[in-house]
Amino acid sequence: MTETGKLIVVIALIAAIWLFTQLSPVLMPFFVAALLAYLGDPLVDKLESWKLSRMVSVTIVFSAFFIFGLLTLIILVPILGSQLAGLIKIIPEYISYIQSALSPWLLEIGINPDSFNLGIVKEVFNDYWLQMGKVAGGIFGSITKSGMVLIQWIINLVLIPVLTFYLLRDWDILVARFRELLPRHIAPKFISLSLECDEMLSAFLRGQLMVMLALGALYSFGLAMVGLEFALLIGMTAGLLSFVPYLGLMVGIAIAGFAAFFQFHEWLPVVYVVLVFSIAQGIESAVLTPRFVGERIGLHPVAVIFAILAGGQLFGFTGVLLALPVAAVVMVLLRHVHDRYINSELYSQDQT
Repeated sequence: MTETGKLIVVIALIAAIWLFTQLSPVLMPFFVAALLAYLGDPLVDKLESWKLSRMVSVTIVFSAFFIFGLLTLIILVPILGSQLAGLIKIIPEYISYIQSALSPWLLEIGINPDSFNLGIVKEVFNDYWLQMGKVAGGIFGSITKSGMVLIQWIINLVLIPVLTFYLLRDWDILVARFRELLPRHIAPKFISLSLECDEMLSAFLRGQLMVMLALGALYSFGLAMVGLEFALLIGMTAGLLSFVPYLGLMVGIAIAGFAAFFQFHEWLPVVYVVLVFSIAQGIESAVLTPRFVGERIGLHPVAVIFAILAGGQLFGFTGVLLALPVAAVVMVLLRHVHDRYINSELYSQDQT
């Protein structure tokens, strides 16, 4: 590529980033729809392999997505919201219990309990919760007062399923047309890199997402059998955090263990909590991960966390949606840069 060509590419890249920054609120429903279409395309291809037409296959997959999303909004979200509100309200009671339980022990080791006063933490938490309530009320009030914001929210809510349906229907056509536009001399290498990116991204988005949801369901069911009040909230939180190996397990055991002890005031339910997470972890290792993720190498947990935080900081919610695809591309490119460096003369030349 000539110097002029490289300059044009750099200018085009800078212009694209600037345009994306300016249009990120408008582009959000398109990226959500593209993500859903990417997740659903393998299912559509599978149905097509069973001699169903593309339209029928898309209709089945889209209907499944739509019903799942609708049930989540109608059933799951209100329950999670109710449990979250209950957990936050009861935390000050937990703090008071810890304070009273620690006081005798502190006296025995010669520490004044007043110097270890958790009441300050309780007051800070109560003030924080009141402020959060005021902020939420202010946001809700501004949404109801601002007709344009409400209209934009409704438009996005309607656009996402419509765009998802059309992208899902034409996904293979769009990919084929994009490949046709590639210059012939770079097409093979570009396609090879894109397939590697797809393998890495699908290992996380498609495979790990299924593992996370399954673990969340297993945790929630097990904790409900124990009798924990906040079983669904804690179980789903631990399941969603399981994209980082053992993070969901450790956080889930810690939160559920504390909640079980404070609810029942005995250690046996805590043992049951540990047993629930241990059994679920065994099922995940023996069944879920081999079934949904297999031997494919996904994104490194550190890369996932950094990508999500960086995307949210730079571009808001739209950046969060794009964080993992961009991270997958970057990781694949870095791997190839590493391989080229290892095989280069710069790396292998002898020291003189």
